Parts: sequence; structure tokens; C-alpha cells
Amino acid sequence: RDLGVTALHIIPSYALYLGATLKAEGIDPRELPPKIALIGAEPHTEEARQRIEYLLGVKAYNSYGMSEMNGPGVTFECLAQSGMHVWEDAYIAEILDPKTLEPVPEGEIGELVMTILTRRGMPIRRYRTSDLTRFVPGPCVCGRHHRRIDRILGRADDILISRGCNIYPRQIEQVLLSFPEVGQNYLIVLENAENMDQLKVQVEIREEHLVEDVRVLTGLQKRIAHRLRDEIL
Repeated sequence: RDLGVTALHIIPSYALYLGATLKAEGIDPRELPPKIALIGAEPHTEEARQRIEYLLGVKAYNSYGMSEMNGPGVTFECLAQSGMHVWEDAYIAEILDPKTLEPVPEGEIGELVMTILTRRGMPIRRYRTSDLTRFVPGPCVCGRHHRRIDRILGRADDILISRGCNIYPRQIEQVLLSFPEVGQNYLIVLENAENMDQLKVQVEIREEHLVEDVRVLTGLQKRIAHRLRDEIL
């Protein structure tokens, strides 16, 4: 506010934390100068992006980067927001099968593998990022010809297997954040009871939705559980 900053480059979870903290301090984030947020550095869902936009009053654009590739700026969304353009004058991006290391068909999900072209001191060739994404097929309406990758869907080593089902935390977050009653934080607990996997998801309820009527919370619990089953089973 003091400096008149109009754009933020911020981690999604910290953007949500910042907005909640400002509100707790009696400051309306939507009345502050920033109008654009570049968010990245951790997997996040479209629902998380929408929450950031509403909470901070900004237009949020996805970005992707890593320290091994000179930090942020490997890919960015354009105004069309239909995938993140790879700066192909500086990087070569490949999408490979994590097990066979063979290229996957166009549009299918695989592990992002990067080669940096501009670094002289420590060049890196075909670096396995462990990040899961896909190439977005076809040209972008913005007119740029650099290839686009989809938002990061998760980590190749971040998969949960419960009762034979492959589950990514992103799937669970996507469901939870679609409920306006649910807060920002949640916990996934995977247990084994009597040789049977038990997947439990603990969520926080926003203060304005907390009620003494247990039936209301029980109904919300059932709706969340039903949506989770539909998504991951």
C-alpha cells in the first residue's frame, strides 16, 4: 500500500495466508493497489486460483519455475490463460513417461523434463523435474508459437495408493476448495486398519459457517465425502 505495488509474484498458499491475515488485521485486501498476481512454485488447483482472485481482488496468472532452471520464469500464462508458454529460446521441454522415459503422446500427462540453453556456468541437460503436466495441443489464440504446458498436476513421487486407486493430493484439494464452507487448510491421513487402507480427510470450516447444529455439519461432511468418492474412485 505504501509503495503502490500493482503486481505480486507469490506462492499460492501464501497468497491465501496473506489475504486471511490482512482481513484479520481489519484491512480489506481488495482495496489495496495490486491488480495482478503471478502465482506458482507449488501445485494448485483452478479453485485455489479463483479463491486468490476473489480474496485479493486480483487477476491471477499461473507461472512455473525452479531453482535448477534459474528460478521463476520457465513458463508463464498469457492473457488467454490457456496453458503456460515455455520460453523455448531458453529451455527445451519434454513430457516423458516417468517409468519408461519415452515421450508420451501429445496432450497426455507425463513427467516434465527440462534442458536449459542459456546457462554457461552449470548447464543442465534433460533434468527430471518429477512434476506432472502435459503439453496443451494446438496453437494459442494469443498468437505466440512457444509450446504450452498445463498447470502442474502433482509430483511423480507424490501419488497415494489406497485400495488399488491412484490418488493425487491435487484431486482432493480440487474437491475441497469447491465448497465455500471449507477453509484453506486440510490434512490427508492414510492409515491401514486390519489390512485395509483407510483414507481420511480432515478439513477446517470457515468461521462464518460454524454452527451449533450438528446436523448441518454432518450434512456437509456427507456431501464432501460423496464428492471425494466420485472424484477418486
